[in-house]
Amino acid sequence: MKELYIELKNQGYKGQIVSVHRLSELEREIKHLHSHGLFSEEFYKKWLTSFKFNPPATLPGAKSLIVVAFPQPQHRAIFNWRGKRLPLLIPPTYLHYPDQKIEEILEGILNPLGFRLAKTELPLKLLATRGGLGSYGKNNICYIPGMGSFHRLMAFFSDLPFAEENWQDSKMMERCQNCSACLKSCPTGAITDERFLLRAELCLTFLNEGKGDFPSWINPSWHNCLVGCMNCQKVCPENKKFKGWIEDKEEFSEKETRLLLDGISQNNLPIQTLRKIENLDLIEYFDLLPRNLRVLIDLF
Repeated sequence: MKELYIELKNQGYKGQIVSVHRLSELEREIKHLHSHGLFSEEFYKKWLTSFKFNPPATLPGAKSLIVVAFPQPQHRAIFNWRGKRLPLLIPPTYLHYPDQKIEEILEGILNPLGFRLAKTELPLKLLATRGGLGSYGKNNICYIPGMGSFHRLMAFFSDLPFAEENWQDSKMMERCQNCSACLKSCPTGAITDERFLLRAELCLTFLNEGKGDFPSWINPSWHNCLVGCMNCQKVCPENKKFKGWIEDKEEFSEKETRLLLDGISQNNLPIQTLRKIENLDLIEYFDLLPRNLRVLIDLF
């Protein structure tokens, strides 16, 4: 549908429409990788078992999937501590504000024409790369032309028919073939020449999004973001134009920083402090903040 692509482009976004029948291929690919032992059980159970590969009951006649990439910067939160202002980063993709905006844009285009949308729970990187919207980097992150890895992906079911699609095998960007920048920058060894698939169980992002103490083999100096990791993205040539794109988001007083370090519950946190956490879209990681914040503060 040309109108949809044109409107997304005018807004600075990129989109792709693929057939809903491709969902079975996505499901098979994940199951194949799991059955061949390429995912650790911990990673597989945490991140790859909640996907739903069928249209929802609210849209049983879904014909297509609309995948959209929304450009998103790194965000910076300032934590005041012992007389210092400590800038801590949150990588692209973590803030959810584009989701509602994109949904409203798509509904504004499709609803007047009699078409509907429904949200999805799908492997978005895999869908975007198989659908032709982007390509994988050697670090297994999805790269979108003109955005690099500085974007947030989202997808919706629709009963909009599609005329054509750019379905393809999963592939790595051509310039990755002779580049090892991300491999050399990864301190945990998650990126390797031995195979294309990331050793996700070693990825710093996976580790600092998980509960419990960090493994003893993790060097505290490797940490660089409040959640996630930017090591491989900052050195990637595809991100040369974007790596300095940082927007300031919130600032926490020394008292607020102390409360977070002490692990104060959400119910006992001052409402203004809780609103800052919500504005950073870190509520789902709230219980991890004392640990992650402490290790970063100790680096200063």
